[in-house]
Amino acid sequence: MIRALVLALEQLSDPAIQRLVVRCVLLAIGTFVGLVLLIGLGLAALDVTGIVWLDAALGFAGSGVTVLLAWLLFPATVILIVNLFAEQVADAVELRHYPGLPAAPGAPFAESLRSSAKLAAVGIVLNLLALPLYLLPGPNILIYLALNGYLLGREYFETVAHRRLGSRVVVAARRQVRLRLWLAGAVIAMMLAIPLFNLIAPVLATAFMTHLVVTWQRQGLEAARMPSAESRA
Repeated sequence: MIRALVLALEQLSDPAIQRLVVRCVLLAIGTFVGLVLLIGLGLAALDVTGIVWLDAALGFAGSGVTVLLAWLLFPATVILIVNLFAEQVADAVELRHYPGLPAAPGAPFAESLRSSAKLAAVGIVLNLLALPLYLLPGPNILIYLALNGYLLGREYFETVAHRRLGSRVVVAARRQVRLRLWLAGAVIAMMLAIPLFNLIAPVLATAFMTHLVVTWQRQGLEAARMPSAESRA
């Protein structure tokens, strides 16, 4: 897993990846700003006391809360933008490191986006429910990584694996590596929690997961070696 992360970091020097990083940064900034605006408008709409000046003061104080909430919800929300460049990132990684692989058929964009939207919605709800636990110093970090590690590990794995495998095969393969996938997801969650670095994290995470998927297949990930069985089912 460390080797996969190092290789992903090294490929940031690849011009093809750099072009995707620029797109990723712009999309990530837009996503974060959108979150801040939506959360801010939601908090501003709350008429807490009915006293204009006091509600205004509370709204100003709540700006910090707005940014914090946006930061906490960013990993779950960013799932939606992964599909916009995941194919190109994975192709660039395979071209450079695994040139012997046949071209990936790819996954239907509409299906991938629908699945991502569903998982993003679940992630947002779960993170909102976990907010009281995030107030506990120490355990809050573990809770954040555990929750978002599962969501992000699943999303990035499915996004990369669906390029070559059918849905049922991907689900079976995911179950075989669920613990390793959870750990990989926690690594991605840490990337997305680091200010500024989280702007390029979606590209880096996709490259990271591409290396892991290829490695797991070569190590004998049984389910991922059966695309023909999926196609006959």
